[in-house]
Amino acid sequence: MISNRAIEDGELSNTRGALTFWITDSDDVRTLQNWKSISADEFRTQLVAAAEAFPSLPASEQENQKHVTIFVHGYNETWADAAAVYQSIVSNLFRGDASLGLCILFTWPSAGAPLDYLPDREQARASAPDLAAVLDQFYDWLLAKQVAAARNPDRACRAKTSIIAHSMGNYVLQEAMNLSWNRKNQPLLVSLVSQLLMVAADVDNDLFDDDAAPGKSAGDGIANLTYRVTALYTGRDPILGLSAGLKHFGKRRLGRSGLDRSPGKSLPDNVWDVDCSSLIPPDATNIHSSYFQTSSPKTLELMRQVLRGVDRTVLATMGLVPARAAAHS
Repeated sequence: MISNRAIEDGELSNTRGALTFWITDSDDVRTLQNWKSISADEFRTQLVAAAEAFPSLPASEQENQKHVTIFVHGYNETWADAAAVYQSIVSNLFRGDASLGLCILFTWPSAGAPLDYLPDREQARASAPDLAAVLDQFYDWLLAKQVAAARNPDRACRAKTSIIAHSMGNYVLQEAMNLSWNRKNQPLLVSLVSQLLMVAADVDNDLFDDDAAPGKSAGDGIANLTYRVTALYTGRDPILGLSAGLKHFGKRRLGRSGLDRSPGKSLPDNVWDVDCSSLIPPDATNIHSSYFQTSSPKTLELMRQVLRGVDRTVLATMGLVPARAAAHS
């Protein structure tokens, strides 16, 4: 776990503080006492060691390559709330023989409430530099591994880097990746992120407007630093319905309406979306977060296969996405 929540009374609070780094071997990640705080250097050392322990697979088996995945949670969540969602993701995707690899929780001080949008947006924007600092280090590491692999293929990186962002966590990520994109002088040397899952994204649905002036699209950083971006959405999401009604800045929410495909609009080729309305059980009570719950096996399986890097058309053939999702993306 990486957090920029201040520690108050022995707990991770809803105010911003310095970045801290944590590890745990406990199955109960929702109790802070089960976590151990370590230095940034020790965290980096342990993370690199874990990635180096992943199997080295040939290109023909790249879909089975293990991941180091960062999960960025959404708004109106205490640390315990965020940890609960994280635990569900780990239990369903990063455990057992079918584990995708290693998942890291990035938890930011999300202090808002559905009727109090601006404070969370301000917290999200303030947290972006902290997440960008983490992404910068990932980029430097991946670039160094690429240079090493050019000299000796046996030293190639054994992990893909992926991100799952939920709700307003996508806004934190949007701002962070734009910072990294500009800090690194808009590089095109290596993809920082292999697969990005934008789940119920509480951001404008024209985020990836390819017709915007160069460098002006809010999604430039994401699109240019990511191999493939997949947005999961449903019009059944009442939280984003309320969100859009309270803060309608001229655009709909990506996580409720999907990508903006208005006439004349164009999208980067590596960005697509999937309407998950038919994948989420009809009796789901918390649709905004149901993508991650065991009661939604279809969305969990979709996320697993997307993270593995399975092609869009194959996902449609497998029945994991509607055929039209692959066709119009």
